[in-house]
Amino acid sequence: AAPDSETMDKPVCFIDTGSDGKLRVQQSALQILQQIQQPVVVVAVVGLYRTGKSYLMNRLAGKQSGFALGSTIESKTKGIWMWCVSHPTKAGTTLVLLDTEGLGDVDKGDPKHDTNIFSLAVLLSSTLVYNSRGTIDNKAVMDLQYVTELSECIKVKSSDEDADDSSEFVKFFPSFIWAVRDFTLELKIDGKDATEDEYLEFALKLKHGTSRSVIEYNFPRDCIQKFFPSRKCFTFPFPTAPENMSCLESLNSADISSEFLKVTDHFCQFVFHDSCVKRLKDGYTVTGRVLGHLAKTYVDTISSGAVPCLENAVIAMATIENEAAVKEGLQVYQSGMEKLKDSFPLELKDVSSEHQHLSSTATQAFMKRSFRDTDGKNLKSLESPLAARSDDVRDNTSLASSTSKKRCEEILSSLSAPMMEKLKQGFYTKPGGYDLFCKDLEDIEKKYNSQANKEVKAEEVLEEFLKQKSVDSNAILQADKKLTEKEKKIKKEKEKAALLEQEIKARDKKQRQLEEKMEAERQSNEERMRQMKEKMDEEMKLQREEAERAMDSKLREQADLLERSFKEKVDRMRQEIEEFKRQNAESNRAGEFAAILENSNRRHEEFMAMMMQQRREQMMAMQQRAVQQMILRSSGECCIS
Repeated sequence: AAPDSETMDKPVCFIDTGSDGKLRVQQSALQILQQIQQPVVVVAVVGLYRTGKSYLMNRLAGKQSGFALGSTIESKTKGIWMWCVSHPTKAGTTLVLLDTEGLGDVDKGDPKHDTNIFSLAVLLSSTLVYNSRGTIDNKAVMDLQYVTELSECIKVKSSDEDADDSSEFVKFFPSFIWAVRDFTLELKIDGKDATEDEYLEFALKLKHGTSRSVIEYNFPRDCIQKFFPSRKCFTFPFPTAPENMSCLESLNSADISSEFLKVTDHFCQFVFHDSCVKRLKDGYTVTGRVLGHLAKTYVDTISSGAVPCLENAVIAMATIENEAAVKEGLQVYQSGMEKLKDSFPLELKDVSSEHQHLSSTATQAFMKRSFRDTDGKNLKSLESPLAARSDDVRDNTSLASSTSKKRCEEILSSLSAPMMEKLKQGFYTKPGGYDLFCKDLEDIEKKYNSQANKEVKAEEVLEEFLKQKSVDSNAILQADKKLTEKEKKIKKEKEKAALLEQEIKARDKKQRQLEEKMEAERQSNEERMRQMKEKMDEEMKLQREEAERAMDSKLREQADLLERSFKEKVDRMRQEIEEFKRQNAESNRAGEFAAILENSNRRHEEFMAMMMQQRREQMMAMQQRAVQQMILRSSGECCIS
C-alpha cells in the first residue's frame, strides 16, 4: 500500500546539478516516489528569482514554512525541490509540489540551464504556475522567453526529429497559471472593470502585421496560447510592509495584508479543485512511482545532450510498468497458491477452481498496472508462467493424491487383515464359504466407505482392491460345494456387475473432474475477456478525453482568432484541427484489441478442443467396457437357461 504522504514533513532536493555540471535526479527523492502508488497531482512553480515562488508552494502544502524563501539578491532554491503531501480535497491522491530554481540568476554559467529547468517543470507537472512581479506588460511576457524555446527542447514523436510537432503540445502540456505578485494596478481595460483572466488574455492579445517587431511581440504570446490547454491568472497585492518581507514565513496573519491572504486562499482552492491528476500520452494515469521513472528518463536524456521525447518516455514507462505488472500478477497467484498448499490433499476440482480464481485475480492486478500492451505480449508473458505453475500445482496435487492413495490402502489393509488371515487358514474353502466371504467383503467395504469418505482416492483404491479380491472370490466360488453350477454362474455375474458398477463410479468421478475443469476454464476465459474489454474501454475513453481536451482548446483559440480577424492563423488552426481529427481516427485501437481478444479466444478454443477429445476417448473406453460386460452377462444367462 502507498505510504502516508504526510510523513514527508519537509521538502527534499529532487533534481540538482552534479560536479560535472549536468542535471541529475537524487536517489533519495526517487525512493520516496517509488513508495507512492497513488495517482499524483503535480504542481510546479517557475519564475524569475526573488519573486516569492516558494511562499505559494508552502501555502499549497498547508505550511507556513518548508521551501526556502529568498529575500536576498541570490536565488535560494537550486535545481528542483519536491514536497509530497496528501491531497487536501482528492481522496486517494498525492499532491506533489515542485519548487524550481529561480530563472535569470546571475550566478549561472550554463545559458541552457534555465531552459532545461523550465522544460522539466513543464514535462513533469499537471499544473504549471508562472510567478512574476509587478504587471503583465511586454517585458513580463518577454521574460517568459523559455516558452518560445520549448519546440526546440521537447519533441512529441520520435519518428522525425526535425519536424515541428509543437502543435500537439496542447494534448500533453499542463494547465497554466500566471501568478502576478506585488500587483498595484487597477484591473481595468479601456476604462472598464476586468477580471484577472480578462487581464491576462488582454496581455496575450496578438498584434496585426508582419514586421519583425510585431513577429517578435506575437511569438511568446502565440506559444502560450497554443501550448497550454487552459490559462488562469491571479493578481496578488503586496503581502506586508517592505521591512517585513525578509521574515514573511514567520509573520502572524495579523501582520499580513488581508487582501493578500484572500487571494492566496483563492489561489490554493483553485489549484486543489481544478488541477488534474498527471497523465501521460494516451491518458495513462501517473503514480508517484511512474513520476520518478519519468523524471529519471527526462533528466538522463537532457544530460546526454538529446531532446526529451514524450513518445519515447511513454514507451520506456510502458516497458517498466508492464514488466512490473507481470511480476505483480505472478506474485498474487503464487502467494495464493502457497496458502492453498496448506489445505492439501484436495480434489482436483478444488485445485482447478482455486487456480482459475487466482489466475483471474492475477490478471486483474496486471490489468490495473499495465498500459499500452497493444499486442498482448505482456499479458501472454503472465499467462504462460501461470499455466506452468498450474501444472506444478497439479503435480503437487498428484503427490497429495499419492499420499491419499497410500492412506486409503492402509485403511483397507487394516480392515481386510482378519479376512486375509481367514484366507490363509482356508476358512472359506467349505460349503457356504462363498457367502461368508461375500459378507466379510461387504462389511469391509461399508467400514472403508465410512473411514475414507473424504479421501480423494477412495473410489479408485476400492476399485483396485475389489479387482484383486475377485481372484480369491472366484476360487472360493468354484470350490463351494453347497452351490450348484447354475447358482455359481449367477453369483459370478453379480460379482462382475458389482465390479463394473464400482469401475463406473470411479470413471464417473474422473469425468466429473474433467467437466468441472472445463467449466472452470470456460468461466476463467470469460472473465479474462471481460477484463480485457474493460481495459480496452478504459484506454479508449482516456484517448477520447485527451483528444477532446486538445480539440476544445484549439476550437477556443480558433474562435478567438476569428473574432480578431487573423485569417492566416485561422487557416493554420483549421489545418491543425483536421490533423487532430485524422490522428484520433488512426489511433483508434479497437482493431488492435479485437485482434488480442481473437488470439485469446483461439487459444481457449484449442484448449477446450483438447479437453473434449480427452472426454470422448474416456467415454468410448467406458462404453466398450460396458458392452463387453453386457455380452458376457447375456452369454452367461444363455448358458443358465
